[in-house]
Amino acid sequence: MQDEYQQEANLKKPILALALAAGSTLALTGISAQEQPQVPGVVDPARVTAGNYTLDASHTLVSWQVGHFGFNDYFGLFGQIEGTMTLDPADIEATEFDITVPITSVSVPSDGLRDHLLRPGKDGGAPDFFGPEPTPAQFTSTSVRKTSETTAVATGQLTMNGKTGPVTMLVEFSGAGENPMNKKQTVGFHARARIDRTDWGIDYAAPLVDNIVDLEISAAFERD
Repeated sequence: MQDEYQQEANLKKPILALALAAGSTLALTGISAQEQPQVPGVVDPARVTAGNYTLDASHTLVSWQVGHFGFNDYFGLFGQIEGTMTLDPADIEATEFDITVPITSVSVPSDGLRDHLLRPGKDGGAPDFFGPEPTPAQFTSTSVRKTSETTAVATGQLTMNGKTGPVTMLVEFSGAGENPMNKKQTVGFHARARIDRTDWGIDYAAPLVDNIVDLEISAAFERD
């Protein structure tokens, strides 16, 4: 009989331990859920407010990708970008924006390549790429066409390297809400575009270095 009681007690111990562990886990989960801060930006078009916006230059980037000799792709970034936007969520197709990208902000892992991108031409001739004091690139929208509740196609004119031509971007709304740092209403977008660099007179080593350049834009705008 004593052996039976002992066996029953031994069975209850692991069951009790599991119950205590489960209770502790639930308690910790509840505390974690209460303490975890909420992400301020949400992909919810209802959060977007109409008005004039200014680009958040500290958190906006343009990345570029180009094929190198058919071996692999090379990547770079532009930053310190400025711009404005007029936005009304009730009339997306009336959206207008103007973006300025300083070419001298170009960032690449190779110091030698950055030097080449901004190098003056030989013997007073045209530079291979942009030259040492290039005028900032500028994109001005001409139309915005809504394609879903969170996507649109934006068309505009890109002026770069002394030439102007059309560019189309696929734009995706990525979040809206109040920036907890400065309390400004903020809206974010991701966009993709593809250009032929030779259309802007950047012909060096084409097509060995691919003439097609893929662009990705991550932009945050703050309401004025």
